[in-house]
Amino acid sequence: MIRARVWKFGDNIDTDRIAPGPYLHLTTPEELGPHALEGVDPEFPKKFKKGEIIVGQLNFGCGSSREQAPSALKGIAPGAIIAASYGRIFLRNGVNIGLPLLTCAEAAHEIKDGDDVEVDLATGKITDHTTGKTYQAQPFPEAIQQIIAAGGMINYVRQRVGKAE
Repeated sequence: MIRARVWKFGDNIDTDRIAPGPYLHLTTPEELGPHALEGVDPEFPKKFKKGEIIVGQLNFGCGSSREQAPSALKGIAPGAIIAASYGRIFLRNGVNIGLPLLTCAEAAHEIKDGDDVEVDLATGKITDHTTGKTYQAQPFPEAIQQIIAAGGMINYVRQRVGKAE
């Protein structure tokens, strides 16, 4: 369970705004994190606290396939990211590196910036403690939840290989 403050963003937040061009030479989440979402709000990375929740609207992470966008978000360590929908490649890249993603259009549209929200990634239950409203996202299948819990595909495979030895 994750319970934290929400940072709300609108529709079509593309990968160029999540990981702006001047920082594409950086290669790790730790290097990219201090620039996450600077293309939307230049002060955002300084205001965001580890474990807080990002809520996007339609098509969050659309645009190019740049892997730096989910990596920048991983660098700031959100407790969860909730959106009405995601760019297809962003979603896949996010899962591959272990971003805690949920899709729930109703929650994404109704939850407000600054709300106190609780998320259960395993069940998909989202509770907005500010309004008292509850939402149900479709949780990922168990295999994908294991990848996210491991911190991404590489860590997941390392764990699996280690168990096989």
